[in-house]
Amino acid sequence: MQIGISTYTYTWAFGVPGSEPQVRMTPFDLINRAGKFGLQCVQIADNYPMHFMDKTEISLLHDYALKRNIGIEAGSRGLTEENLEIQLNIAGQLSSYILRMVIDKDQYRPDPDTVVSVIRNIIPELASRKIILALENHDRLHASVFRRIVERAGSEFVGICLDCVNSMGIGEGIETVLEELAPYTVNLHVKDFTVTRVFHKMGFVVEGMPAGKGMLDLATILNKLENYGKCRSAILELWTPPENTIEETIRKEQAWAEESIENIKKMILP
Repeated sequence: MQIGISTYTYTWAFGVPGSEPQVRMTPFDLINRAGKFGLQCVQIADNYPMHFMDKTEISLLHDYALKRNIGIEAGSRGLTEENLEIQLNIAGQLSSYILRMVIDKDQYRPDPDTVVSVIRNIIPELASRKIILALENHDRLHASVFRRIVERAGSEFVGICLDCVNSMGIGEGIETVLEELAPYTVNLHVKDFTVTRVFHKMGFVVEGMPAGKGMLDLATILNKLENYGKCRSAILELWTPPENTIEETIRKEQAWAEESIENIKKMILP
């Protein structure tokens, strides 16, 4: 399994609306960071929408990564046929074996039947390009619904991008998510976390942590996924709580990335 970093490893550096740095990180910077870490891939997700780049820029990015032996995984948000066509073209230009996709975007929240219909219509294109559509479990649909969507799609070119924490938003822990989705997982988002009770004892706060420093049992997750042999990459994502300034936050984000990658390597690399 390859280890990689994402535009969501460096969410603050790429720019959170309302808290943008003076100079934003770019995909070229991300590739450079991956090279310094000795990693094999990067994932460019929806917080850096590549459909705003022209073909020449995308080609330059592809060549830049290729020369450094870094693979690029494409990602987007908004599962419509129109967006899938656009993003598959980009994934093809980047030689990405997957298209990681969050179903919802803004007010677009399709029901499972619509999702299946859209996917079935695009399967011939996925097959011809040999690109796997990796649906990310997010916080609107239960893991069992994602499983049924993949099973109803009925194609080896439709799978799951398994995020370790997102499903908490719908009241499901990683054990439930793994049980439902591990057999279909082609891409893993490693995202560690902590849960603390608020001072008045009536509720909890879920926050990110560097990988290996929180409550995530990554070893168990990796062992479970290894049983199915489909997951090809583990991508670090961080929920980095902000500091007083964007500059301090970005420095913290980088420190967390360094610590996380070191810990992940100990678990995955021989």
